[in-house]
Amino acid sequence: MTTRRKKIYEGKAKILYEGPEPGTLIQYFKDDATAFNGEKKAQLEGKGVLNNRISEYIMTKLGGIGVQNHFIRRLSLREQLIREVEIIPLEVVCRNIAAGSLSQRFGLPEGQQLPRSIIEFYFKDDKLNDPMVAEEHITAFNWANTQEIDDIMAVTLRVNDFLTGMFSAVGITLVDFKIEFGRVWENDFARVILADEISPDSCRLWDSTTNEKLDKDRFRRDLGNVIESYTEVARRLGIMKEMPTVIQGGMN
Repeated sequence: MTTRRKKIYEGKAKILYEGPEPGTLIQYFKDDATAFNGEKKAQLEGKGVLNNRISEYIMTKLGGIGVQNHFIRRLSLREQLIREVEIIPLEVVCRNIAAGSLSQRFGLPEGQQLPRSIIEFYFKDDKLNDPMVAEEHITAFNWANTQEIDDIMAVTLRVNDFLTGMFSAVGITLVDFKIEFGRVWENDFARVILADEISPDSCRLWDSTTNEKLDKDRFRRDLGNVIESYTEVARRLGIMKEMPTVIQGGMN
């Protein structure tokens, strides 16, 4: 399907193609793995299939509790139909436990529980290494207005509450996650909805008992078994039975 369609955008892990109807896009999940702003790269067979299915599952669940998002339906193993949005150029990170850059910036031991969930904003620009920004920057440069920021923060905390409970129920600790938002225009009114993906590429997920990493840190830190760990997340969420045998083979 995608070979005949016009490519709209290609990122590090996904490609967006024109959709079958106005206002839609096809989101294709690649097997490419990248870290450190693209400096480290690899092809991990099956990663795109797993992320497509996991993201579909989570976006559908969020839609079920009233969190509006761009997901419409899955089209194939690697493709999903999504609503076209005007992406807000921010990465929104919600942190529950110290890890990654937060540990480095403040000298916090990895794994330390934070006093409360912390939301951070980063400007989406690979050339600038996605710098951290404050609300003052966001409003001054007109990336989003104050009402949109309030909406984004409220939705992010709601997503955090839901995902924390969902993962906890299957023995996984949600350490932190990154999400993105986009505007949907209705006449002259813009509404902010959840976009992009939610998968082990964009979340830090640890086994609740052993603290074993089940996410992209396995690739960043050369821990190995990346696909096996993503597969384990899908298995615990109860969606492995729908996955193709080519992915399940040799990873059980």
